[in-house]
Amino acid sequence: MLIAWGVTSGGGGGSRSDGKPGGSDPVESITPGPSGSGPAISQQPGGRDESGENGGSGGSGGSDGSDGGAGGSSGGAGEGASSDGASTGGAGTAGSGTGGGGTAGQQVPAGSPLPECKPSAVRLSLRTKVSYGPDDKPKFELIAKNTSSAACKADLGPKSAVLTVTEAGGEDDDPVWSSKDCPAAAGPLFLKVPAGATVIHTVDWNRTLSVPGCATPPAGKAGPGTYLLEAKAPGAPVQRASFVLAKD
Repeated sequence: MLIAWGVTSGGGGGSRSDGKPGGSDPVESITPGPSGSGPAISQQPGGRDESGENGGSGGSGGSDGSDGGAGGSSGGAGEGASSDGASTGGAGTAGSGTGGGGTAGQQVPAGSPLPECKPSAVRLSLRTKVSYGPDDKPKFELIAKNTSSAACKADLGPKSAVLTVTEAGGEDDDPVWSSKDCPAAAGPLFLKVPAGATVIHTVDWNRTLSVPGCATPPAGKAGPGTYLLEAKAPGAPVQRASFVLAKD
C-alpha cells in the first residue's frame, strides 16, 4: 500500500510538472500578437489615400482657376463689344468709356455763376464713325468728362475746341475744313458738366470746304477718301481720329 501511494504521489508530481509547461504555452501563444500589428500598419496606405483625396480637392481649386480664366475671356469679349463701328481718337479706352454714359450737354450762358472747368479737371476725347456713305453727313462728337467733385462749365465752342479735317495722304497739311474758319456763332459755347459726369457735344459737317476768315472757299465738296479728324482745346492733349467718305 505504501508503494502504491508512492507511485500515485509521483504521478501527481508529474501532473504538476506537466502544468508548468502548459503555463508556458499561453506565453508562446501571445507572441503571434505582434504579427497582428502588421494589419494595423497595412491601414496606413488607406490614410495616404485620404490625403490624396484632399489633393484632389486641390485639383478642384484648379478648376476655380479655370473659371477665373473664363472671366478674363468674358472681359475680353466686353472690350470687343466696344467696337461698335465708331472711331475714337486720343485716349482710346477713356474715350470709349466716356462715350458710353455721356448725354447731350446743357448749354449755359457765359455769365452763369458756374465756374469754368479747369483743364486738369476735364478729360476730352473725340469720336466719329469709321465710314460714311455718299449721302451721309459726318458727325463729330466732342466728349468731356468732369473728373472733379464740383460742377463746372466747359467751352466747347468752334474757336475754343477747334475741329479740323485734313485729307489723309494729301500734298499739304492744309485742312479741308476747320470749325474756326467761319463759325456760325463766334462766341463761346459753354456746356454744364456735372461733377463726375460726361457730356457730348456733336458737330455736323456737310462736307463743304472752308477757308480762314470766312473767305470764299473752293467750289465743290470733299470727295471720297480717307480723312483725319483732329480736336484741339486749351490745356488738353490733341485728340485724333480717322474716317472714310465712301464712294458712290
